Amino acid sequence: VQLQASGGGLVQARDSLRLACAASGRTFSSYMMGWFRQAPGKEREFVAAIIWSTGVPTYADSVKGRFTISRDNVKNTMSLQMNSLRPEDTAVYYCAAAGHSGDFGFWGQGTLVTVSS
Repeated sequence: VQLQASGGGLVQARDSLRLACAASGRTFSSYMMGWFRQAPGKEREFVAAIIWSTGVPTYADSVKGRFTISRDNVKNTMSLQMNSLRPEDTAVYYCAAAGHSGDFGFWGQGTLVTVSS
């Protein structure tokens, strides 16, 4: 599975941004796809994930109510709509895919989101 993330940029606090992830290759083997982020000097953390077949999402507490993950399994794309952005959301955002083991073994290259106060 190859993943290509896009949509990052520089925004102000309380603005919105939409990230996209295009999947190619053996996408039918993906059980779950998700977004992770890594802020400067911090470890990578989970943001949101979605079960590919059912569309059932799950979110980190820090983004619940502000971020929405979705997928289009015809176009093999996944999106992350980010609303009410905060400076602490500043990070490189990565999309990832997991097989039925649930382990995220496939990663995109990351897209930088910068939120100014």
